[in-house]
Amino acid sequence: MRFPAGFPITLLGLAAQAPLSPTTPDPVQSVMATQRDFKFKDDSSIFSPLDLVELSRPGAGQPNDAGDLALVSVSKYSLKDKKDYKSIFIVPIESAVQPLEVPLASGGEAFWLDNRTVGHAVDEGEGKDKVKALYARSFQFETDSAIALSVPDTPKLVGKFPTSTAGNFRLSAEAGVLVFADYVHADGDLTKAKENDEAWENRGDSAFVYDETFERHWDTWVGPKRSSLFSVPLARSTDGTWTLGSKFTNLLKDTGLKCPVEPFGGTDDFDVSSTHVVFTAKDPKLPAAMHTKQDIYVVDVHGQSKPRELTSGKQGATHSPVFSKQGDKAAWTELDKDGAEADRAKIVIYDLKKDVRYTLTQHWDRSADSLAFSQDGELLYFTAGDIARIKVFVLPVPPTPAESTTDPDLPSEYRTPVALTSSGAVSGAQPLSGGRVLFTRSSLTSPNDLFVLRGLQHLDVRAPAAFSPEVQQLTRFSADALEGKSLASGEDFWFEGAEGKKVHGWLLKPPGFKEGEKKKWPVVLLIHGGPQGAWEDQWSTRWNPNIFANQGYFTIAINPTGSTSFGQELTDAITKDWGGKPFVDLRKGWDYILENYPEIDPERAVAAGASYGGYAINWIQGHPEFGFGFKALVCHDGVFSAAYNGYSTDELFFFNHEWGGLPWEPEVKATIAKFDPMNYVANWSTPQLVIHGSKDYRLPETDGIGAFHALQERNVPSRLVIFPDENHWVLNHRNSLKWNYEVFRWFDKFVGSDN
Repeated sequence: MRFPAGFPITLLGLAAQAPLSPTTPDPVQSVMATQRDFKFKDDSSIFSPLDLVELSRPGAGQPNDAGDLALVSVSKYSLKDKKDYKSIFIVPIESAVQPLEVPLASGGEAFWLDNRTVGHAVDEGEGKDKVKALYARSFQFETDSAIALSVPDTPKLVGKFPTSTAGNFRLSAEAGVLVFADYVHADGDLTKAKENDEAWENRGDSAFVYDETFERHWDTWVGPKRSSLFSVPLARSTDGTWTLGSKFTNLLKDTGLKCPVEPFGGTDDFDVSSTHVVFTAKDPKLPAAMHTKQDIYVVDVHGQSKPRELTSGKQGATHSPVFSKQGDKAAWTELDKDGAEADRAKIVIYDLKKDVRYTLTQHWDRSADSLAFSQDGELLYFTAGDIARIKVFVLPVPPTPAESTTDPDLPSEYRTPVALTSSGAVSGAQPLSGGRVLFTRSSLTSPNDLFVLRGLQHLDVRAPAAFSPEVQQLTRFSADALEGKSLASGEDFWFEGAEGKKVHGWLLKPPGFKEGEKKKWPVVLLIHGGPQGAWEDQWSTRWNPNIFANQGYFTIAINPTGSTSFGQELTDAITKDWGGKPFVDLRKGWDYILENYPEIDPERAVAAGASYGGYAINWIQGHPEFGFGFKALVCHDGVFSAAYNGYSTDELFFFNHEWGGLPWEPEVKATIAKFDPMNYVANWSTPQLVIHGSKDYRLPETDGIGAFHALQERNVPSRLVIFPDENHWVLNHRNSLKWNYEVFRWFDKFVGSDN
């Protein structure tokens, strides 16, 4: 097994099944004592977990206003140095000049100040003196020069923020204002945040006291601070010097509104124009843990007025608000149902001049995600999942109806989105001048890279089939590291699932696979979480199907009932049926694969899943009549007790929607009794690895511990791996490597080549 110099062997040591004393030299317990030493498959052609951990991780591209350069933040972890190295890349869009890498020794957040200047916000100071400092980094770009792209000057200090937690920066150059997010106490005063922090820390006890939810959310106990949006003057003088003002205006003060929306909100939760900020916030009148309802507001960028609501007040969640470049329109995505986080996301446009709101995609059976108006405001570009891909779509912006409506009478060209890409998973689509769109895309075979679509000025939405846009790849961040690796692009397969519905899946063949080699290959079934999610043509740093294939497993990833990107009917059909139709689909898909690929050895079959996928593993344990024949299972952060989850999860609205109501209601109790894995523990017999994060407040670690205890008491071979510092995901690089080691070691014990 290849390990970098200095890599601690203890990281990959076998986890104990009981607490170890500090003097225990060998963590291998008796149940594992006979297991031979395990090694990852790892040669020059294998893409191993070691490669995954150290591969570059690029973010989405940010174009400058001129549309000739893009900014990309990239991180790259070194196992040897035990450090995550951060950089920004400046990427020419209309030139063959190579991207310029600028290392960021202290990390930080970068964004454009102007066409040749990047703002870099970084922490400075220690302890209570730590603040966020903003620097300006200037770039020189001359396509006819020998040194076409360079950094001629050292970074120059622009100014400092009162705290170290400022982030999510958006600049309105026309207004000379920087809008950002930060955390403040009840007084809403950013300049007093540190003083209030100190008072809180010195309160004399360690108690957190709550009168309402959330008490904890995702991976954090909720404290006295709340997220808010601030504006501060930021301008460039005639001599080119950038200056940050000292007046920080809380745009949401005394409103009860919080933005970005936690736990995952960021710059996609608000946008700025020359005069206003448009943003989304949870309805402050509703209990946060029991509702998804979010409203869209607009507020003066200088804070000279209170926020004004643009939504109807009858919707569920709202996301991705954006302005047109002209500032006359706003758009966002909107879900109809409060409490249903996977309801269909429709596009809503608001004409700010006419005070009219209308739904654009009422009759389109897909969910839009990020939005962006074209430079002239006549087109709307957006991303959406479609058949296990995330594509760029476009629609023309119709004339504004006479009055607000959720179903305007529109000609067909305004109702039928045109797909501009067909593969991979797109994010950050940004329209540029000259009929271009910059976008970031990953796939099953590559992390993010930047691309540009050209020629869109020639697109006729009434005859889209006659148009073929030019697509150019601008970066190849991981090409060298992935050269020669056996990465499968994934093969689609379809079969008839529950109720005669067509169901989709991916298969990835292991390196060295040859047709006709009967019963040669072990097989793994991967079950996705959500449950409203999907296995897509997308790169993952956590559950990467190519890692499983490269470790020698014929890899199957099915998108059963409940999956997204195949229409809302399939997505909704899992509600109140967690243990029903999805398992009809999984069983039929499994049978389809075994019938069509005789190269698979069904006696060497294993399965793994996380979140809902972890529920599925526990459910399969209790139902041997399904006939999968798995020899080993892996459950990561999965539901063990559905009844308990109805009280213990952080976002109560999720359980209430999925199970049809509150956990004590008779109908819900009946559904739980039917589909709760805990009720079928008497049937558990398959060896199982249980993994859980102690900071997982979506599915608390007691679910994992409960499943492990059940397995132990039934004398089923089992192992528990706890990550005390991880949440619902395993994010730490070295923990990720440990995760992979434990998973593949477990599978190898039961279906390895020597078994």
